[in-house]
Amino acid sequence: MISEYPRCALFSQFRWFRIDSLARDSRLHRHDAQAARALASWPRLGSTEKAAALGDRRWRDLLDNHHATIRRNLARFRGHEVKTTGDGILATFDGPARGVRCACAIADEIRPLGIEVRSGLHTGGCEMTDDDVGGIAVHIGARVAALAGAGEVLVSSTVKDLVAGSGLRFGDRGS
Repeated sequence: MISEYPRCALFSQFRWFRIDSLARDSRLHRHDAQAARALASWPRLGSTEKAAALGDRRWRDLLDNHHATIRRNLARFRGHEVKTTGDGILATFDGPARGVRCACAIADEIRPLGIEVRSGLHTGGCEMTDDDVGGIAVHIGARVAALAGAGEVLVSSTVKDLVAGSGLRFGDRGS
């Protein structure tokens, strides 16, 4: 029996790619102005365990530093914070290359705080509401982030294809 909503088929059409750590370049480039909606999310890894170990006050300080680091880089790469989630931040960019460079910069700057983030990026049409985004692109972006490892920037094949010529290099992560 064929399901009306084939959960796996939708995502199996994508291949995941990670940013090679040696190829990271967080400078702005002229190719970053592509007109596409890119979505990125930065969930923290092990946040519950870390919060329990630190206690509420020290965890709040760490969380404030985490958010400040992300927001500083969002401003630098012209990203827009949509919302904080239970364990991270969702943001949009006017082009996927900016989003990828921002995610690499965030991963590098968050690490010294003693926490790891995983970054997932996808690009596609979004349903915009007053202060939120929705649609299948948001769901795919969340799935990409969930597949990323500690400190890893993972992008969908759509993002990889759209940033061709930008100087970004990717390593194949599989499907």
